[in-house]
Amino acid sequence: MKSKSKPLIDDDGEAREWTAEDFKRATRGRPPMPENQKKERITMYLDRDVLAHFKQDGAGWQTRINDALRSLTK
Repeated sequence: MKSKSKPLIDDDGEAREWTAEDFKRATRGRPPMPENQKKERITMYLDRDVLAHFKQDGAGWQTRINDALRSLTK
């Protein structure tokens, strides 16, 4: 049975020093996404005014384009 590790952040919000055990358990990046949720990278040309419309609200413009296209498939 594995022992529970100490939190990396204490009650005061300070990070504690990592132990060798912490480094053994550490992983890089995000966990793998389920296959049915993965997105596919494509190259696509859009009119500049269309792209400007989606970019005008800042970050998340690619998601907004994806949502707009998804609404056409329902």
